[in-house]
Formats: sequence, structure tokens, C-alpha cells
Amino acid sequence: MSGQPAQPTIDTHVLLRDGEKVLLSQRGGPYGYGRWHLPSGKLDRGETLTAGAARELFEETGVRVDPDHLRLVHVVHHQENGSERIGFFFAATEWEGTPSNREPDKCLALQWFADHDLPEDIIEYPGAGLRGCLDHPGTLTLHGWH
Repeated sequence: MSGQPAQPTIDTHVLLRDGEKVLLSQRGGPYGYGRWHLPSGKLDRGETLTAGAARELFEETGVRVDPDHLRLVHVVHHQENGSERIGFFFAATEWEGTPSNREPDKCLALQWFADHDLPEDIIEYPGAGLRGCLDHPGTLTLHGWH
């Protein structure tokens, strides 16, 4: 007998780099308020992963990236309180613009952090993906599974 098919939420996250620094966003919404994560969002129906990642990056930061310049570097399969998410983490290989907070109702700040000096209060799920991008690119992280 087989179980029910999984219906995870699909998220895209973008690793935007400036040399040895990575851009993080500080949450202003109820989930993870005041904590850090990568620019990210849910994939819309009918949208490719790279188009969704480029859209979310632009909506949140004003930075433009061609979907063809997004390279998949990590995947996280996350489970929490009975819900599942699959996060696809992309590195922007070429991008243009100066990051600015385009969603002040959802974001408290955008800030560059050195790889070796990341904030301690990164939300766990995107933090697992960020660590995967930096330390184990091209792999899968299972997060929240017991």
C-alpha cells in the first residue's frame, strides 16, 4: 500500500555574492521576525524555478538577474510541523543593480555579510541551505526530518 503523494511548497532562494560577501535579508513578517535569510520566495504556478528565483530577487532587492545566470547550488528538503518544503538554492553568476529594500513591510534590512562572519540568528531552514551552498555545493540537505 502506498501513502499519500507529497505536496511540498516549492521555494527559491538566491545567493547573491559580492566577492567573499553574501547578501542577507532580515525578516519583518511574523515568521522569523528579526532573523536573517537569503532573498527567497514561493514558486508561482506555471513558473520555472529560475524565473521564480529571478522574480523574487527583483521584488525583494531590485537586483536584476537573467534566469540563465542562476546556477543551482543546493537543495533542501525541509519538514516542520507536518508540512514539507523543498528549497532550491541558486547562485547568481551575473547580476546588475544595487540591492535596496523593496519590501519594507516584509523586510527590516538588507545587509552584506562575509562568509566567515555570518550572523548567528539565521532562520534554520534557509540557514541549512546557505551552509550547504558554502560548504557542500551540489548536494542535498534533509532538514527537520527525524
